[in-house]
Amino acid sequence: MNSSTSGNKLAGKVALVTGGARGIGAGITACLADAGVKVMVADIGVPAGGADADADPGNTDGDWRYSLADNSDLQATLALGEHISATHVDVTVAASCAAAVAATISQFGALDILVNNAGVVDSGPVASFDEAAWERIFAVNSKGIFLMTQAALPHLRDCGAGCIVNTASIAGKKGYPNMSAYCGSKFAAIGITQSLAAELAADNIRVNAICPGMVGTAMWLDHLLPSNATSSSQREEEFEAAMRNTIPLGRPQSAADMGQAVVYLASAENVSGIALSVAGGFEMN
Repeated sequence: MNSSTSGNKLAGKVALVTGGARGIGAGITACLADAGVKVMVADIGVPAGGADADADPGNTDGDWRYSLADNSDLQATLALGEHISATHVDVTVAASCAAAVAATISQFGALDILVNNAGVVDSGPVASFDEAAWERIFAVNSKGIFLMTQAALPHLRDCGAGCIVNTASIAGKKGYPNMSAYCGSKFAAIGITQSLAAELAADNIRVNAICPGMVGTAMWLDHLLPSNATSSSQREEEFEAAMRNTIPLGRPQSAADMGQAVVYLASAENVSGIALSVAGGFEMN
């Protein structure tokens, strides 16, 4: 997408994108930057000292089910635009959220757009599902929206026309077996979106959500897609084949598709309270 697509309404605005170092977050960052937005990438994979600090070779976030963003992911995302910076955030910790917002204000002087994109997934039958994993999913996917919004709200009010976009999921509109924790957290994300849209309208702050379908990120390739593949290229081929048989449009969605949806919602001045499915026709309502 180039900036002319959105009428350049967003040029010069400032966005903070959580979970922005790779995957859907990187796609959102790229599309916002292409629309002229200055972007602060806030990610748990960014060293606590900032993008220039020494980083561990990878960030597995303890024993989580797949690796999270590492420094190579971050550097690739920083190279997507001229006005992209990065800061550490753990969206489950209020002080960390406040620090990420403060870093954005220090770097760019304002905050117009908050994209609550950070998210994690795990799956399994409810009878044996791990309680700590359940709590972690809700802490990131639901509580994280609350804490980041609370931290950003004074600045979104100050800008006069603030915008929040939350990354929910088609799994926030329909339940799937063995996905009760993830579906529950994403149903919550949509409910929070609608409630905030009603509450913050008086401040001229619009709140919407995107609902990604099947995007070939680490969540899908390393966890959700059953596979005996021994290489990343083989997993990607299996994913593409599965999507051709699953999605009405016959293709998976991309991180750029999600970025384009965020650019639309950030620039659509009379759209608030919606949960926009970007799923190739797989989910319709």
